[in-house]
Amino acid sequence: MSDVSDEARDFDRMWADLAPVGRDGRTGGYHRFAWTREDHTLREWFAGECARLGLDLTEDRFGNQWAWWGDPDREPGRGVVVGSHLDSVPDGGAFDGPLGVVSSLATVESLQRNGFRPSRPIAVVNFGDEEGARFGVACAGSRVITGALTADRALGLTDADGVSMGEALQRAGRSTDLGLDRETLSRVGAFVELHVEQGRALADLDPATSAVAVGTDIWPHGRWRIELPGAANHAGTTRIEDRDDALLKAAEVVLAARQQAERHGCVATVGRMSVQPNGINAVPAHVTTFLDARGSDADAVRSAVADVREVVGSLAGEMHEESWTPSTPFDADLSERVRRVLGGAPTLGTGAGHDAGILANAGVPTAMIFVRNPTGISHAPTEFAESADCHAGVRALTAVVADLAGEA
Repeated sequence: MSDVSDEARDFDRMWADLAPVGRDGRTGGYHRFAWTREDHTLREWFAGECARLGLDLTEDRFGNQWAWWGDPDREPGRGVVVGSHLDSVPDGGAFDGPLGVVSSLATVESLQRNGFRPSRPIAVVNFGDEEGARFGVACAGSRVITGALTADRALGLTDADGVSMGEALQRAGRSTDLGLDRETLSRVGAFVELHVEQGRALADLDPATSAVAVGTDIWPHGRWRIELPGAANHAGTTRIEDRDDALLKAAEVVLAARQQAERHGCVATVGRMSVQPNGINAVPAHVTTFLDARGSDADAVRSAVADVREVVGSLAGEMHEESWTPSTPFDADLSERVRRVLGGAPTLGTGAGHDAGILANAGVPTAMIFVRNPTGISHAPTEFAESADCHAGVRALTAVVADLAGEA
């Protein structure tokens, strides 16, 4: 007989089903962006798995998918929700987001198989556009339904091809009636998001015996769009002293971001850039780039960004805040309960943003479970978690949901 558990087999089957969707055969990384063909395939896959489990699938005013076991409107505010997201960063890893969704579905299947009778409704959620890879604002799905991102601003966001979110929704046959969704939020009594650790704190524990940890908080973090002007000209005939090169200005901003992050004790990254006219033999006329800044101290992050803003201003550029999420502690009582169920699992904070943080800032009791990442690499094709640790994550989440939604 096989020593592989039923929940491990459930997880492995769903994980294998998802593996090909949006995968780059050359790099092994994933390109799963909001409101694209790949996104549609992922949403259909999620709907199919929920139907197989007999869950009632609904969508909120952004299109986030909520699959309910039990009636969430019979006793509003008591729903126990688990889940994460399925989209990716450009050339991202397999685990960031999907690990939480697949683990949540495997949790429900395990509870159903074992005859569990929930006293509270349970839901699995698939949040849309968590990474913000296409339109530049992270956690767009949860931000919109909590009111942290207005509908007008969301619909006006554009991708690298100049397509607005509103246009993308229309092309995908979706509604553009976005906005705060109090009805959906009123159903949620607790949200627990399982996620791969995006660092190697668990792997570095001595001894490294724990496959899971309980989150304490999310560092404050934000994104800024930077516009840098120049003047197009011929690369071969324009003297160096006569050039107004926007890309050279962008290089100054990149260096300034690194210097100010070191100075203020935080982290800052310039990882996306659009150059116009983007020709080999043309002096760059304009650069749009983005700054991502984070740290354990909000004042330090803001100070670093302010210093970068000065540099941008000195280059005749403009800097616009796209998003800002303050320091986000998770619900202390819920997190302690999760930790107790998991036998005193270690705790850790994170510099990565999550939908859990957006819901926490909106007043929803929220906790996170992290699954060990042996390399600490994330947002890259080599992102990884051992199968045994993934299965341990499913067992942990199953125990937590059973505790929170157990028989009265």
